[in-house]
Amino acid sequence: MLAIELISNVIPPLKTSDTVRKALERMSEFKLYHLPIVNETQFLGLVSEDELVEVRDQETPLGGLSLAIHNPFVFDSAHVYDIIRLFNELQLSIVPVLDAKNNYLGLVSIHNLLHCTAEMYAVKEPGGIIVLSINNRNNSLAHMAQIVEADNAQILSSYVSSFPDSTRLEVTLKINKSELSGIIASFERYEYEVKAVFNQTQSDNGTADRFNSFMNYLNV
Repeated sequence: MLAIELISNVIPPLKTSDTVRKALERMSEFKLYHLPIVNETQFLGLVSEDELVEVRDQETPLGGLSLAIHNPFVFDSAHVYDIIRLFNELQLSIVPVLDAKNNYLGLVSIHNLLHCTAEMYAVKEPGGIIVLSINNRNNSLAHMAQIVEADNAQILSSYVSSFPDSTRLEVTLKINKSELSGIIASFERYEYEVKAVFNQTQSDNGTADRFNSFMNYLNV
């Protein structure tokens, strides 16, 4: 997924003629901590809520302030992973998107990004999750997919987590079925370490029954 596909046109940018009050009100309306300043199609930078709340006269135009304007952006052809990296590194609530001629096209908000991430990792799809701990030399997604497909299931999404000063990796698999016992047994048979399992069929060890019995006792 590319930046051009994630642009939100619902949130209008600020202009240098807009006042501090207007900027803060717009941030509050859209629950953001940054907004871009754009004159016509020229992106001038991001202004942050932290700086604006320190301004005494809120009727002051943004163009009349000495602000530490930030200048992060991505081009419309940027991959969503690059956008996520920018959000994380700079702790942003929006990322502006420019075209090849540096014209402002719109922005990607943290809310858009969250929705996109949910789609990428099939969060809404029913199924279960298996977390494997493996050696980085054994990181063969094709082999993992074969094990899952042998149980008439499919991997909906996956991601890999690495750790500093370690040769171990964590591979998280979202699978399109909740009954995972057969798949787990297969992974263990192939000497994969199953670190965690999350599904909708795990037994609660009678907790719900005991709770209901206790409530019935209290009502006697």
